[in-house]
Amino acid sequence: MRFLDRKGVITFLDVSDQTVLECPIDRSTLLERFHVAEGDRLLSGAAAFAAMWRAIPILKPLGFAAKNAFVLRLLETMYVYFLRFRPKIQSWLLRNG
Repeated sequence: MRFLDRKGVITFLDVSDQTVLECPIDRSTLLERFHVAEGDRLLSGAAAFAAMWRAIPILKPLGFAAKNAFVLRLLETMYVYFLRFRPKIQSWLLRNG
């Protein structure tokens, strides 16, 4: 995503880094799911990805499509499913990458 954010409108923070500034959310909660601040709202999961997509011109249509409740629910279901398999995927990538 950093590559696609050519205008630098997104600030990426690695919350696994203990030197990152304090945050109103517990670090373990932040590490469980993807989070984004959009304006004064804190979003999580698929809604967070959609907000990030809205900030990147080439992905903006996907982000706006996710404002539809049905689309967002579908994306969230897919995200939760992905989270179940993420540890296995990461392990496989480390072995074969």
